[in-house]
Amino acid sequence: MSLESIKTPTGWGYVIKKNDKIMIRQSIIPVIQDVKSFENEEDALKTGNLVLDKLKQQTSPTITKKDLILLSIRI
Repeated sequence: MSLESIKTPTGWGYVIKKNDKIMIRQSIIPVIQDVKSFENEEDALKTGNLVLDKLKQQTSPTITKKDLILLSIRI
């Protein structure tokens, strides 16, 4: 599996691929009420890496508000 950042019209997101097929395309910050992208590429990749780790551990890739706080993601 691989992770890459993507530029969105309002910021950043990430894509997780497996065998060159997109598994997850996240262009907005998950679990928050506002529909907005990550402010910077670093925040998108930090969150994407957490999701990637969860997938590799075969656990749910769901992100919580607590996860975002622990990653110091500005929401």
